[in-house]
Amino acid sequence: WQATAKAQKTPKYIVCNADEGEPGTFKDRILLSDYSEKLFEGMTIAGKAVGSNKGIVYLRGEYRYLLKKLDKVLNRLRKIGYLGKNILNSGFDFDIEIVLGSGAYICGEETALIESLEGNRGEARNKPPFPTDEGYLGCPTVVNNVETFSYVPYIINKGTDWFMEIGTEKSKGSKLFSISGDVKFPGVYELPFGVSIAEILELVGARDTKAVQVGGASGICISKKDFDKPLAFESLPPGGSIIVFNKSRDMLKVLKNFIEFFVEESCGQCTPCREGNYRLLEAVEKLERGECSINYLKVLRELAESMKYTSKCGLGQTSPNAFLSIIDNFKGEILARPKKVND
Repeated sequence: WQATAKAQKTPKYIVCNADEGEPGTFKDRILLSDYSEKLFEGMTIAGKAVGSNKGIVYLRGEYRYLLKKLDKVLNRLRKIGYLGKNILNSGFDFDIEIVLGSGAYICGEETALIESLEGNRGEARNKPPFPTDEGYLGCPTVVNNVETFSYVPYIINKGTDWFMEIGTEKSKGSKLFSISGDVKFPGVYELPFGVSIAEILELVGARDTKAVQVGGASGICISKKDFDKPLAFESLPPGGSIIVFNKSRDMLKVLKNFIEFFVEESCGQCTPCREGNYRLLEAVEKLERGECSINYLKVLRELAESMKYTSKCGLGQTSPNAFLSIIDNFKGEILARPKKVND
């Protein structure tokens, strides 16, 4: 916000990334469905803060069923003077429109989202320049997600001290987590940063847990030895998705599911992501057949590390995480698989 506010070029735009496509994440869906007024209020506050008169919600294509409901809320806010011209007689103009995505996971990346908004193929841009300098239509643009904008009105009303009292020294506040998998009470939970995986498992009624995927498909998969670690920026990645797997789950099948997703969703623009994910999937299939040697796994580790540093956007930079963490934490289970014998 500060960078966009300082930018000299106008107009400026406030863009909400509501393209919730991370596997296992459904918190934004709840906010859009039940708390959209707070989202729109947060976007309006952002517009006032940076000098923007235009907001855009980039809505996930699969959430089309929410469009009428969201438009109804927007129209009501316009009628009572909270959106549109001269909001509350303040002299400030701000309005919001909703644009539907088309189901591309890559458009969750902020610059690919902007490309899609402009009517182009959803592909990540080179950075710099950053969206705060040259974003939508080449103008300064704030891109935040649904949860961020929805928190803003509460922080404005209750104060920053209230928010800073929650969480850890380096990770302030609370976070929404979509928790699913082998649990008794799946759902969306608001928890303080610093909560441990063990505390979460107890809260959601998980039993006989073998693994937990934190941070979505592009996060990491941890085993029991790490269940006492906290979810915070200085520890386990505190992304919005937590998927729980009990002892009945085959971790190689879990890994294959994740890698197939990344192969499907890679935009294909850069070689490390396009070819790297395909090679990782090829390796998983070899592991299934019992044909993957320790030496080959070492080569694949080098490939995965290379993908992290050379891929153009976050998809290719984080997609190796599942491969590396599952191979490391469940190597005994995976390598002990018997070789398949042809009939």
